[in-house]
Amino acid sequence: MTATVTKAAPPRPPRTRGRGISRQTREMWLLMLPALVPVLLFSVGPLLYGIGLAFTDARNTRVHETSFVGLENFTRLLGDEEFWASFKIGAIWSVSVTVLQFLAALGLALLLNERLRFRGVARVLAVVPWAMPPVVIGLMWKLVYHPDAGILNDLLGTDVNWLADFSLALPAIIVVGVWTGMPQTTVVLLAGLQGVPKELYEAGQMDGAGSWRRFWNITLPQLRPVIVAITSLDFVWNINQFGLVYVLTQGGPGGRTRLPMLFAYEEAFRYRFAGYASMLGLAMAIVVLAVLGLYLWRQMRETR
Repeated sequence: MTATVTKAAPPRPPRTRGRGISRQTREMWLLMLPALVPVLLFSVGPLLYGIGLAFTDARNTRVHETSFVGLENFTRLLGDEEFWASFKIGAIWSVSVTVLQFLAALGLALLLNERLRFRGVARVLAVVPWAMPPVVIGLMWKLVYHPDAGILNDLLGTDVNWLADFSLALPAIIVVGVWTGMPQTTVVLLAGLQGVPKELYEAGQMDGAGSWRRFWNITLPQLRPVIVAITSLDFVWNINQFGLVYVLTQGGPGGRTRLPMLFAYEEAFRYRFAGYASMLGLAMAIVVLAVLGLYLWRQMRETR
């Protein structure tokens, strides 16, 4: 008998990647397409349309013919005293709300991080404002500030019209802004606190460091990346605030609470200057990106 010897098949040569799109890449884009289409249609598309509209004299009327005007809207913006007044109010609003919001949220996060009785219930109650729509919050605080039936005047024994007073309207809405935005800041800071290694606190306690030194030398440095991220997001959210302040004061009294977004809204829908309103939005976006970029650059430089 003769035994047949089967030879092993030669190894296959490695596949060479062609210049075309690979199958994996095509499948990746196919899976991303359902999420990309709404973003392109409802975010990127209107954004590009608004940028283009900023360089025209578009009006919200049927009889007006839109034409390209270049930087005419930007020149008008630089000389508009009402815009600069609203920009100043928006800067005061956004910085005040962001700082006070962070301080209040940090204190609440430190409290909720301790082993307290009914801590779970307290954590749930702390995020209640986060679940409420801005319109509902505005109506609720409008009742709190009501000059006749408001609970605040009942507690203080006064009859102040908080939202109609020229000197008190802005501080009043700042309080509402802090109360509204504090929950998400608290949640983020609380998550950061739970990520700090316990060994650091134990080592600090063994070295004789008190509560304040442990907080200053351990807690804050460990929370620095979280603080940079959440305060940056809070600033962007606050400078673009519209619905809450519109429900509370509609920019009054006398424009004392008219934020830049409210000013742009009035120009677009009350006076029908769509092109100029688009330039207002574009200018505010550039300012926010510039301030945010500078802030993040400085924070990243300090962390290095």
